[in-house]
Amino acid sequence: MSRALDQLLSILDIETLEVNLFRGVSPQVGWQRVFGGQVIGQALVAAYRTVNGLAHSLHAYFLRPGDPSVPIIYNVDRIRDGGSFSTRRVVAIQHGQAIFSMAASFHKPEEGLAHQMKMPDVPPPESLPNEGELKELLFDRLPPQVKAYWERERPIEIRPADLSRYLSPENRAPSQQVWIRATGKLGDDLALHQCVLAYASDFTLLDTALIAHGRFVFDPRLMLASLDHALWFHRQFRADDWLLYAQDSPTSGAGRAFCRGTLFTREGVLVASTAQEGLVRARDARK
Repeated sequence: MSRALDQLLSILDIETLEVNLFRGVSPQVGWQRVFGGQVIGQALVAAYRTVNGLAHSLHAYFLRPGDPSVPIIYNVDRIRDGGSFSTRRVVAIQHGQAIFSMAASFHKPEEGLAHQMKMPDVPPPESLPNEGELKELLFDRLPPQVKAYWERERPIEIRPADLSRYLSPENRAPSQQVWIRATGKLGDDLALHQCVLAYASDFTLLDTALIAHGRFVFDPRLMLASLDHALWFHRQFRADDWLLYAQDSPTSGAGRAFCRGTLFTREGVLVASTAQEGLVRARDARK
């Protein structure tokens, strides 16, 4: 297991303070605000500490930027425990104010009618450059803030199926496919695999909207932030095996961009779907 993944699992192992009350911390890596995927993952862990069954959906709003220098308090409201479904609401608090709110629903396993869409036809992850090879290929082309990000060890490995947008930035159709997986084995706790995927699901998603404009997520001319995030779990999976994250952005405008994604196992099984709206604002347009 990589040190970065070990740190992520430590961060997800939030502290129990009291019934329905938990405390999480952030990695001290110099970020100005808490990564949204971290808050989603920790909030899902908090909800799991109060419920039986597996999560099938979550819907979250980012209310204020998170401060990585202080702990985050997670308050869980046990809204309903039913025979098949249970619902939890989680509010994340810093400096006496809510920074994040999430509703999550949990479902006891059952059989039902089944169908799914087909996985996109992309190269397998083994045929694509790994992170070391990507650094050699792209590092000199990257802005300083992106270089600093890539120089750190990360808990999630990402392999883009198509590197052409990085080699020749231009306006393209706003879609992309990336393979993702945890950088070490996670064991057999299905809930943990969901929480790690919840963390990873915030990577690259908003960036998809920028493809239409020849921009990148670290563009200093843009102000970017996740506004909301939804995640549906369809089938069981392992977050330490390769998952194809196929993403597109149907629309953007009025300072907001809408993006969505589907996640498949390498065998083509659709295991999860995502949707997100984010702030995309030119810095000179700030009020």
